[in-house]
Amino acid sequence: MAHDHHNHHDHHNHSDVNNIQIAFLLNLFFTLIEIVGGFLTNSIAIISDAIHDLGDCLSLGLAWYFQKVAKRGSDTSYSYGYKRFSLLGAIINSVVLVTGSILILTVAIPRIIHPVAANTQGMFLLAILGVIVNGAAVFRLKKGSSINEKVVSLHLLEDVLGWLAILIGSVVMHFFDVPVLDPIMSIGIACFVLYNVFKNMRHSLRIILQGIPDEVDMTDISEHLLHFDGVESVHDLHVWSVDGIYNVLTVHVVLNNSLNMEKLAELKAAIRDSLKEEGIQHATIEFETSDERCIFEKCCE
Repeated sequence: MAHDHHNHHDHHNHSDVNNIQIAFLLNLFFTLIEIVGGFLTNSIAIISDAIHDLGDCLSLGLAWYFQKVAKRGSDTSYSYGYKRFSLLGAIINSVVLVTGSILILTVAIPRIIHPVAANTQGMFLLAILGVIVNGAAVFRLKKGSSINEKVVSLHLLEDVLGWLAILIGSVVMHFFDVPVLDPIMSIGIACFVLYNVFKNMRHSLRIILQGIPDEVDMTDISEHLLHFDGVESVHDLHVWSVDGIYNVLTVHVVLNNSLNMEKLAELKAAIRDSLKEEGIQHATIEFETSDERCIFEKCCE
């Protein structure tokens, strides 16, 4: 039975990496088509979406790599393991997307003043292909259960919606003489990308700077710990996140009375179990007596 569970776990680990790999290859293949197609159709909206998709390729490639790397445990180089490497990937990806979006804006803004006609039939065909390819990648990742797969799936769903906008825009431009719609769509895509990049960068920087995770309430945790029998007070409470998912806590717990090792171990286990419900995956707890606390405070004066 244990052997079957182990096989199932290995199969899941392999499938999540495999799903992201397939989504990455689909996206990379289509981005290359899109870059060529954007220049052939003279559509700045498609070139702008190609830059967006290039960023997605980076995201997917890094997610695929880090989904494998993150499975490594701690070692002599990284005591917390390799989870935080995904933040490095997010920052690299953000820099690429910001650079690409600024380049697109420098081309698209002058085109509003001097619109250039685009090949609307070519745009229409590329948009249909874009919806199909990105839709297939979303469908593939939706079957997955890992957080990485779900995040990437949402990212690709945004691409599908972007392509639907280009599809509608190409139909409108085909029947009405409004070439200005192409750079307007391009600016819309670039602004949408920049908004998401800054939102994600803010989140990544908060983790790197060891900010308290949004889902953790320090006051609630302090009050929660005070409900345990024998706990007089808590101090030096710190909470941070390794990668936005795996949250770590350290705390000094002051006890009313001295307890033997067995009782301390039971209390520590009970506190750790309860902290998991508060979104804490790893807790380091140091016990002190009130007398010890007083000595500590005198030393620090």
